Amino acid sequence: MNWTEQAIKYLKDSLYPISAELNKIDWKSGLSSKTERLAQHLCAFANQEGGGFLVYGVNDDATMFSLNKEQADEIIRKLGNIARNNLMQPLILEHATVDFNGNSLLFIHIPENVEKPVYLRGGTIYDSYRRSVGQTVKMSRQEVKQLIAESQGLLFHEQTALANATTDEVLNLLDYGCYFRLTNRNLPEGKTAILEALANEKFIIQQGDNWKITNLGALLFAHDLSKFKGLEFKILRIILYKDKNRLEAHRELNFKEGYACGFEHFIQFIMERTSVEVIEKALRVTEESYPECAVREILANALIHQDLWQNGMYVMVEIFSDRIEITNPGVPLVDVIRFIDTPPQSRNEKIAILMRLFEICEQRGSGIDRAIKAIEDAFLPAPEFIRGDNYTKVFIYPKRTFSQMTKEDRIRACYQHCCLKYMEKAQMTNQSFRERMGIEEENAAMISRIIKEAVKSGLIKGFNPDSTSKKHAKYIPFWA
Repeated sequence: MNWTEQAIKYLKDSLYPISAELNKIDWKSGLSSKTERLAQHLCAFANQEGGGFLVYGVNDDATMFSLNKEQADEIIRKLGNIARNNLMQPLILEHATVDFNGNSLLFIHIPENVEKPVYLRGGTIYDSYRRSVGQTVKMSRQEVKQLIAESQGLLFHEQTALANATTDEVLNLLDYGCYFRLTNRNLPEGKTAILEALANEKFIIQQGDNWKITNLGALLFAHDLSKFKGLEFKILRIILYKDKNRLEAHRELNFKEGYACGFEHFIQFIMERTSVEVIEKALRVTEESYPECAVREILANALIHQDLWQNGMYVMVEIFSDRIEITNPGVPLVDVIRFIDTPPQSRNEKIAILMRLFEICEQRGSGIDRAIKAIEDAFLPAPEFIRGDNYTKVFIYPKRTFSQMTKEDRIRACYQHCCLKYMEKAQMTNQSFRERMGIEEENAAMISRIIKEAVKSGLIKGFNPDSTSKKHAKYIPFWA
């Protein structure tokens, strides 16, 4: 796919099903007189993986118009001058005029720059910009440092968590026993064999007569992450609230274990605090409010796919009386609306590989699918995925009656069910969605109305557009 085809794809993605600018493409209705702001846009796209695009001829409300040759020439000339003269690293831009839905649009391609960060001429390296939720924003000092490290090929997990640690310090700080249990291996006899095994996984690296513990080793197997400078914010926080809001909390706990050695503890704590006791045949039994499978997969995703370079924000589990919210630092690398069908892209692939090896998360990259399927099987409301400015948040809801669900809840459930059926090589029908929602056949009309709203919102479409039968109609996701 050449760059113009890629640009058109991003434009379509930004317009449908809900129009919104993306990190990869910025709509422009005309040539701004603010040279510095244009320089910031070019800087942000050049700092982004894969670069990005400006498209001229699209208004803020997503309506379009055609540019004439004089307008296009002036835009190309001005942006070319800014790219050469207003940035510390001059950029080479590409342009093309494309007919899109009967409108002549001008696409400007800003390739990713090899040397990063790209920043404004006359400023310092901290006058660098990035894209976030379709906007151009100034980078924090931490983000600049991260970009420098990444451009030099330095990954977070390879960084040093503790230098010059003695053998005894390594064995005291890391839960090496857990590593051997998770890999179904017998604990070796003697310190030397243990250290060799940890070194083979790059959890530790020889440093003269001593060792350095890597971020990878600490994040996965630390007894206490707070003992490693720079990893204090990687601790999992779980907060229990008394009601539906944050006004009053029961408890706030910091789980300081590494993610691999502490994961079962994390899950056990959450499940115990969200389960309820019910009377069944005169016996008191414990009933889960949320499927454990769903909680496991969503929490594992939050830990694995967090932006580890981002400081000042924890992975958090907030437990309310009517929901669980799981939040991790960093925006998702794929659109939240495509979580179900798109293979996950991980910032931390080495951590993801090991967590899968330890069977902590799904190996085939379909953890979200499994979580949503477990939620469907329990007849719970569909989970909600939110992309924030610098975070990703997932809402999981306990059981609600159909009448207690909002219109948005029902449409979201319809879309997710449609996606799951498509991933199973099938199509959603009124019957399949009715069964998912636990609705009797005589109330099929209620389901038809939800499907109609989901089609209207652009989230699903008819499998056979030529069919006029509503009763036997089949549906697929908008992206299928």
